[in-house]
Amino acid sequence: MVSSEAMLGALGFVWDRSAVRRDIPRFSVERALWRFHRSLPEYVWDAAVLEGNPFTYPEVQTLLDGITVGGRKISDERQILNLAEAANALAQLVRTGDFQLSKEVSDRLQFLLARDEALESGHFRGEGRETLTPGVSLGEHGRYLPPATEPGGENLRRIHTQGLEFLSVEIDAEFEQAVAYFLFGSLQQFYFDGNKRTARYLMNGHLMSRGMDSISVPAGRRHEFNTGMVEFFRHRDGTGMFSFLTSCRLAADDGVLPPAAD
Repeated sequence: MVSSEAMLGALGFVWDRSAVRRDIPRFSVERALWRFHRSLPEYVWDAAVLEGNPFTYPEVQTLLDGITVGGRKISDERQILNLAEAANALAQLVRTGDFQLSKEVSDRLQFLLARDEALESGHFRGEGRETLTPGVSLGEHGRYLPPATEPGGENLRRIHTQGLEFLSVEIDAEFEQAVAYFLFGSLQQFYFDGNKRTARYLMNGHLMSRGMDSISVPAGRRHEFNTGMVEFFRHRDGTGMFSFLTSCRLAADDGVLPPAAD
């Protein structure tokens, strides 16, 4: 039994392990990748909406077909294209068996996702020139301050390595590992920007590599997602976000998979 103290020490947060679903559908890696590729415009649009991007779903489809959309900011268009490029890179890593929960993969995807937005991209805070520590706005609840940005970034590398070791050794369920990694990356804020995006891509790479379908937060549930993340940052308890992300994963199967037998 993993103690709450061990979770806090290794990851910075806790969750109720007894509440985590253990019956997540699992198929082949090829099937998971096929479904991910087929739903790519929706996946990109959902991710863009979470970032406040005003592109509509038809506009995302049009842009991904290689046709520009008039009347939109170049920065918003660039964000859509970056989300899609990173998604394709993620799928390729899974397809070739090169995906793993690692700093190398995380840095690569974060660069693709946030290179036009982050203060510095492609490496942890502190590994470049900048040493400021950015906080996360929690609205009326103030700001959350992650671990400090220290010159060289050794403290963040240590936190990341410790967290990965904990997940691989102490958490045996792969779906649970994936969601916990998303929360871990979001909380620790390893980068100056794009942390939740990067952590979601890593979460989905871990899922697809195990034959489980990726998780996309529907655009219509953006407020629910943001509210849940504020509560997570405030209380360092991931139980609610585990439930939310699991519901997103299972809801995507409605009409796709046959209902479970009673």
